[in-house]
Amino acid sequence: MSFQEEESSDVALPGQSKLESFLFSCELSSKVPFYTFQGDEEEEDLEHFLELRTVCLGEGAKEESNVVEVTAMNHQGKTISVPIANLHISCLPMVSLGEFELKAPVTIRLKAGTGPVTVSGLHLIASQMEESDLSDEDEDEEEDEEEEISPIKPAKKKQQL
Repeated sequence: MSFQEEESSDVALPGQSKLESFLFSCELSSKVPFYTFQGDEEEEDLEHFLELRTVCLGEGAKEESNVVEVTAMNHQGKTISVPIANLHISCLPMVSLGEFELKAPVTIRLKAGTGPVTVSGLHLIASQMEESDLSDEDEDEEEDEEEEISPIKPAKKKQQL
């Protein structure tokens, strides 16, 4: 199994929250049939989300059904498992999930088949911005506005005699 995460962007949202997004990818196979995505539990002020975008068969996939399911919490706090893709190399080698967002922890499992199956998307981290962080951004914007270049004054014309 391979797992990759790379920084992609930072976005400041209205309502004093900040959202960071990172590229996410994991590969499932008969050797490694599941991956559990968890956020940093040490930092209580951060919320981790997994936004699944695509599920794709990898090179060397066999003529068989590969069923991928996710296990996460529903709105009542109960763990629920749902199949999200049934891939077959000859008719459906890839599925686009749009923006299928789940709150950590999330387990992705290769329920049937031998893969390899690559699941990709975004790891989203939401954090509450401190008021001091917001005031620093406001000050930076004010400084940028104050550093404007003064207009160029025209040269005085010489009088001809």
